[in-house]
Amino acid sequence: MTADILIRNARPMGGEPVDLVIRDGHFSTAGDPPAQEIDASGHIALPGLVEAHTHLDKTLIGTDWFENRIGPTRNERILADRKAKRELAIDARRQSARQILQTLQHGVLHIRSHVDVDTEIGIANIEGVLETREALRDLVDVQVVAFPQSGMLPRAGTLELMDAAMRAGADIIGGIDPATIERDPVRHLDAIFALADRYTKPVDIHLHELGELGAFCLELIIERTRALALQGRVMVSHAYCLGMLEPTRQRALIEALAAERIAVMTVGSPAAPALPLRLMRQSGLIVASGSDGIQGTWEPWGNGDMLERAKYLAQRNGMTNDADLAETARICTFGGAESIGLAGYGFADGDFGDLVLVPARTLAEAVALTPQKRTVIRRGRIVVRDGVPAASLSAAE
Repeated sequence: MTADILIRNARPMGGEPVDLVIRDGHFSTAGDPPAQEIDASGHIALPGLVEAHTHLDKTLIGTDWFENRIGPTRNERILADRKAKRELAIDARRQSARQILQTLQHGVLHIRSHVDVDTEIGIANIEGVLETREALRDLVDVQVVAFPQSGMLPRAGTLELMDAAMRAGADIIGGIDPATIERDPVRHLDAIFALADRYTKPVDIHLHELGELGAFCLELIIERTRALALQGRVMVSHAYCLGMLEPTRQRALIEALAAERIAVMTVGSPAAPALPLRLMRQSGLIVASGSDGIQGTWEPWGNGDMLERAKYLAQRNGMTNDADLAETARICTFGGAESIGLAGYGFADGDFGDLVLVPARTLAEAVALTPQKRTVIRRGRIVVRDGVPAASLSAAE
């Protein structure tokens, strides 16, 4: 549902105050101003926050507290998560809706979610999140990644399930640590890039592998991106290795990623090597961010506020000046939009009429203080006003 609205005295991305018009769900400078209007009072206007990496099917928002006794390694977490999905009977349809509606109140209007595909649940979680996407399509854009969390090659039948997930409507081919989980980086990457080629779909690979092992896997990803002409359609999520290499090697790998327009997603984890954000952005690398798991079996943290995530990125990288804080806000807006291939994102004539008004005067202030009394507008429809959700949202779940 779209609406026509005039937003007076807004500051797009912290610029000078302007009036913005949304007509037929898009920004427009043509015609007379609409009768409906709101005064933005000089607040920052963002074109919708972008959640470029989360797991909608895993969240435990709205359920009883999960007592986490899980060990510290990634394999222990994967096994425990698989067990919890069985014992807790997590409903992907319900839980994904709960997370979307919670993050919508923060101004998240675009989401890329990795959704588990494995031999125990099949593609049931894919189907559940796709149902949620359809039910909430007027409120938020959702991209679904078919994600072999438990591994693909070691678990017979998973590759066939990945194929089934794409036929069911998933948007992106996912991958998982090609060496340490899959134990065969060449075969794993060949398999997922073959799927991408078959279905003409993008690729998004979890890469937690460290140091030179991670760098080797990145080189394999770069080779396959170039061979299949997938520039601008590949994302590497986490890529901790980029924060561990000696400077010459680090710069060369970042420049190679940028040359193939391979995006990198970082959550700014305090428990993992910090990625060199300044160098990445200066090199023209597309950088995005996400919340990863929110209140799930892996970790109890997170609320899905991507402005808060921008703050975490700045803190993790020791950034304190206004220019750097503004850059983290761009990572969580335009960087995210470019990384997941959003069209019509921004404030130009014809762009979709989505925006978030944040009660701050500069991007740095918005990141540092993360004010919560935001107004969220989707295609001209006010869905949150000064932090208060519209009555229709309470019935959306």
